[in-house]
Amino acid sequence: MSADNEQRRLAAIMFTDMVGYSAMAQRDDQLALALLEEHRQLLREIFPRFHGTEIKTIGDAFLVEFGSALEAAQCAIEIQRTLAKRNHDVTSDRRIEVKIGIHIGDVVHREGDVYGDGVNIASRIEALAGAGGICVSMDVERQIRNALEARFEKFGSAELKNIKLPMELFRIVLPWETGTKAEVGASRNFSKKSSFPVTAAAVVLVSLLFAWWFMHRSSQNSQPAATVRANALPASPPTAPDQKSVAVLAFVNLSDDKGSEYFSDGISEELLTVLQKIPGLHVAARTSAFSFKGKNATAQEIGEKLGVAHLVEGSVRKSGNSVRIAARLTRANTGEELWSENFTRDLKDVFAVQTELAQTIVAQLRGQLTDGAADPAAKAAIQAQVQAAEKGGTKNVEAHQYYLQGRFYTNRHSEKSAGEALAAYQRAVELDPAFALAWAGLAQTHVWYCEFSSESGRKGFDAHLASAREGAARALALEPNLPEALLARSEIELNFDFDWKGAAETLRKALALAPADPALRIAAGNLEVARGDMTRAIELYRQAVALDPVNPRARSFLAFNLAVAGQFAEAQAEFPRVVELNPAAPWAHAGLGLSFLIEGKFEEAAVAAHDDAGEWAQLLIVACARWGEKRIPESDAALAQLTESFADVAAYQIAEVHAYRGDKDRA
Repeated sequence: MSADNEQRRLAAIMFTDMVGYSAMAQRDDQLALALLEEHRQLLREIFPRFHGTEIKTIGDAFLVEFGSALEAAQCAIEIQRTLAKRNHDVTSDRRIEVKIGIHIGDVVHREGDVYGDGVNIASRIEALAGAGGICVSMDVERQIRNALEARFEKFGSAELKNIKLPMELFRIVLPWETGTKAEVGASRNFSKKSSFPVTAAAVVLVSLLFAWWFMHRSSQNSQPAATVRANALPASPPTAPDQKSVAVLAFVNLSDDKGSEYFSDGISEELLTVLQKIPGLHVAARTSAFSFKGKNATAQEIGEKLGVAHLVEGSVRKSGNSVRIAARLTRANTGEELWSENFTRDLKDVFAVQTELAQTIVAQLRGQLTDGAADPAAKAAIQAQVQAAEKGGTKNVEAHQYYLQGRFYTNRHSEKSAGEALAAYQRAVELDPAFALAWAGLAQTHVWYCEFSSESGRKGFDAHLASAREGAARALALEPNLPEALLARSEIELNFDFDWKGAAETLRKALALAPADPALRIAAGNLEVARGDMTRAIELYRQAVALDPVNPRARSFLAFNLAVAGQFAEAQAEFPRVVELNPAAPWAHAGLGLSFLIEGKFEEAAVAAHDDAGEWAQLLIVACARWGEKRIPESDAALAQLTESFADVAAYQIAEVHAYRGDKDRA
């Protein structure tokens, strides 16, 4: 093809997609075709009013080109306004809803079609918009923010498929959108579909979310208070990161034994954990820092994505009883090396090396702000802070290696790896009964089984809970100020003892000791949910996401709270990110289904939940969704399967379905 037949130019590209069409076509193909045709007529009448050129139709989607970003945005708003009016008085099965994404960029016209990054990015953005939503790139937002009478909410940075760099994305807040309207709309949909009062439905829906947060297998006797509107997303972080900020990247394993990866990961993770406890330092969380493992990202890219000014990198070579650790500290924006050192020691001296590394890095970071001054008093203060942060450790080399193995397997978040972590922690405490961190790891793993495993039944649940209590108690008896052990105790108090006052005191103490730990922010958010303060809970989950942007657990909790607060578009944009980060995360798919269920979009709820890794979660959503659609035999079948397969471990979830169906006696 000759280049003469191609035209390259800057254009605004809009992608639209009709929500739920495929599911609708499977249920009622004639209705689906009728609504598809009505959707096409409505949109095609709007495009030319804003000088939009329809490039092509792809099934239930449109690709449209505009001469300016402003006209594209105005067109998108008019489309959503028209559909909102059209949907006002129709039943949920006849609603027409679309997602819209807009980007401005370089495009190539060839044989009646359009190609290029401008097209690719717009198509990826559209998928994040959510039903009835409009998502735009930062390039579009910059061009229209002073010309468009609308408010923007920042989604945050997103990694788009086949797009090299993360992109900042924004949602256009439509003029008719308010939290109150969203909640009223959801209630109206449910009142049409449910056979019991709207107030009862609201309580059941909130309790569905409660089940996720607590994830235990026994009855609960309270629900959070009524939902409230969540705050808008926080403003984007400052352009220049805090000069006392650092990310500890996963150290490279240079050992001949590739099975020693747990050791290299563990050395860097322990350093990261110690630095997190140093007052005044901002340290990128483990999940985000380790996400660059095995990738060829530049220092600048890593620094920008994690919002830090400095990077710690290194390597570990372990051979017999000898270990060689190389480490260096660099400026993220330039790659300039500020400090580097090699340590070749006997394995038993690895603890001293870790202490020296931590002290040196803290001193270097503080020296950036004091022109390198390091008086004896400052050095003594740093040593004292590092020693305090290292509490709970061991001097037993073999126990330490088993502990590192335990952490390595814990971070894999699966049933199999949890078993391997349990065995490693158990061996560590057998070798050194005074190893408080290993006892805390043991407790946290037993809590994981109580929260996420359905393999061992009620008897196994009771055994794990007893062992979790013992592990936390042993750790805190050895080291009362150990954040890892306090986290385990708070989860037991909150999730299983319903001792909210005790959990609040435990978390207050833990957060004072380790304020940068995202797991503690998540736990604190869970506590606020239990107390009924949804606004504060969302704020804490946002803080956890800010500390650890690629942590799927933090994003899951944020998405659920957004859904219960009535911010459905944002919640439904968050869940795909959870799936992308960890498709096997508990409730990654069913959570999206639950968001649709609360909104009254029953078919979308059932379809979304289908791929969830937890069969019991999938059946819970399907049973409720089919009941909402008055497809009673299918709801009965899902409830029967849930009861038959998971009665021993999902009694509360079974009760939720009965309550949703209005059967209070069985619930």
